[in-house]
Amino acid sequence: MSKTVAVIGASSDRRKFGNKAVRAFAAQGYTVVPVNPHEAEIEGLKTYPSVLDIPGPVAMATVYLRADAGVRVMPEIAKKGIPEVWLNPGADDDPVIAAARANGLQPIVACSIMGIGEVPGRY
Repeated sequence: MSKTVAVIGASSDRRKFGNKAVRAFAAQGYTVVPVNPHEAEIEGLKTYPSVLDIPGPVAMATVYLRADAGVRVMPEIAKKGIPEVWLNPGADDDPVIAAARANGLQPIVACSIMGIGEVPGRY
């Protein structure tokens, strides 16, 4: 069974890192679940408005959101019980890190695409 990753802030714009992550994780064999309340499908995958709407467990979340939105999703990530949370460059502002920790999460502040051995420029 492959590891399920929620890409929070996924985008249909192939130039954005929220899209590059969807493609990079899929290329590595992950079960990818895009999260974006404004899109129904990204890269052929059903998109969910919130991590709380995803059926079943999620092993990892990778976040691509502005600080205000990042702060708002931290309680949802904690409630879903996602054990591994990556805050990517641009989504790693101090208030987001603080919100993650306040919700009992231990965020990994780094590029998740590189963390799985991929290069963002490839996508």
